[in-house]
Amino acid sequence: MKRILSGIQPSGQLHIGNYFGMMKTMISNMESSDLHVFIVDLHALTSVHDREKLATGTLEAAADFIALGLDPQQCTFWVQSDVAEVCELSWILSTLTPMGLLERCHSYKDKVAKGIAASHGLFAYPVLMAADILLYQSEIVPVGKDQKQHLEVARDIAIKFNNTFGETFVVPEPAISETTAIVPGIDGQKMSKSYGNTIPIFLDEKSLRKRVMAVQTDSTPVEDPKDPENCNLYALLKLFAPEDKMAEVHDLYVNGGAAYGYLKQDLFELINEYFKGAREKKKQLLDNQDYLREILAAGAGKAREKATVTLELVRERVGLKY
Repeated sequence: MKRILSGIQPSGQLHIGNYFGMMKTMISNMESSDLHVFIVDLHALTSVHDREKLATGTLEAAADFIALGLDPQQCTFWVQSDVAEVCELSWILSTLTPMGLLERCHSYKDKVAKGIAASHGLFAYPVLMAADILLYQSEIVPVGKDQKQHLEVARDIAIKFNNTFGETFVVPEPAISETTAIVPGIDGQKMSKSYGNTIPIFLDEKSLRKRVMAVQTDSTPVEDPKDPENCNLYALLKLFAPEDKMAEVHDLYVNGGAAYGYLKQDLFELINEYFKGAREKKKQLLDNQDYLREILAAGAGKAREKATVTLELVRERVGLKY
């Protein structure tokens, strides 16, 4: 049974890019893998410097995952900072990580360009991510295309450590769904909280409809043909609409007759119905936050059992045990 690991930041409202980029895949692997899912609060500190926002966001992220179908009894589910071993491993790995490797990471440059403050944490983000992955000897890591480079960094670090100190870490493999690896935001860029272009899952109906109606489209007249492959509205519809519906929409695009306003209404209805049950369950979970804390504490205990085994091996390998 393969060990699969991935996490999500509690840095804002969960959006459909999070769901299709990683969460749906993780939830579908519960019964067929040794699944590890965690809430990445230490990474979130690179952009969230509000105590209440981070603490509340952590519990909300836990509720999000469970509401969407994650069963904590069938996986290891915890909060990143509850397993302190990851910080020690991150430091050890950082002493082997070449500066040039991190300087080539495009995510750091992109985030700084978008206005996120440049910090050591943001720059060293891939090293902490590598520690998350390697600490649990993860074999498969579902990632979006934008995170593929970070996983390659984790692989490089693992290989370098193994070559330097002897076989210690499993070298992880990425799992990227080509159909959902990059979910477009309402402006056509990759959907990201950093870009402010998301469609949050748990909005009320009125707010959700307003957000969907804000999806940017071109000014091509209804009767004229349109290119479906270069339309973010079409890409979003593909995530939710059944095949027969998409066949009709595709015909309207290529032959003329695609009315963006009507298609946005269709998208709103599809999203609203898809997540309706999850929204109701999330509310119930947040009404019982002690239950969420108990789940996360139990998950941290399970994660720590695995983390300590790896860290003890690492400490022995590098000479920290004497």
